[in-house]
Amino acid sequence: MTGSEESPQFRLAYVPGATPAKWVRIWQERLPDIPLTLLQLSGTEAVDALREGAADAGLVRLPVDRTFFSAIPLYTETTVVVVPKDHVIAAVEEVALEDLADETVLHPLDDVFDWDRPPGEPAFERPATTEDAVELVAAGIGVLVVPQSLARLYHRRDLTYRPVTDGPESSVALSWPEESTTDLVEDFIGIVRGRTVNSTRGRTAPQATETPKKKARAAQTQAKQPKRPDASGGRRKPPAAKKAQGAKRGKPRRRS
Repeated sequence: MTGSEESPQFRLAYVPGATPAKWVRIWQERLPDIPLTLLQLSGTEAVDALREGAADAGLVRLPVDRTFFSAIPLYTETTVVVVPKDHVIAAVEEVALEDLADETVLHPLDDVFDWDRPPGEPAFERPATTEDAVELVAAGIGVLVVPQSLARLYHRRDLTYRPVTDGPESSVALSWPEESTTDLVEDFIGIVRGRTVNSTRGRTAPQATETPKKKARAAQTQAKQPKRPDASGGRRKPPAAKKAQGAKRGKPRRRS
């Protein structure tokens, strides 16, 4: 390798609320020689990083531009409304959008839902971020409708949240530029989809899957297999159960 060549690496962008830890751990187990760099970005920043080649793939929120990106939907989140703990909504298990008609519902500029505006009364101005909106909820300015992961991410002890049964949904997907589907991207796709290291679609070298434990198990299996008759034509001994059955016979009955 010359000094001008770069070592392989995989750069994964992810938006607030997404949790890549499980897949990162599997990557490190299977590809320990290839570093995985995490880039926590806003939704817009993550998409821009993918377009500009600053990230190889990303955990982003749908929708994405399918003329440029490939995407594998992963999961759809529960929608909740964030309220102060002493709010009337905190006394119920769930709400519908119509229950928010008399509330001031905050609409941050980075809102992840695809709606023109949320229900209820609009606030005087839109907060710049979801995190700013949570601070306004704590100040008693209004309530906030978000995916549950964001309510957990920006959790405060003086706030709580309740599911919104008919609220808009937000789905998280693994996405990457379609024309940049590299081998490392394929590796990460396999991990996300739950393919094993021995999958026919995986790229792990065959010799890498032959671990010492597997060799030991194979040797034990071979040792337990019954031996065939030798070349001298010797006969196998009958099974012990059959031999015992033929050795003991009852007395013949006396004729009357």
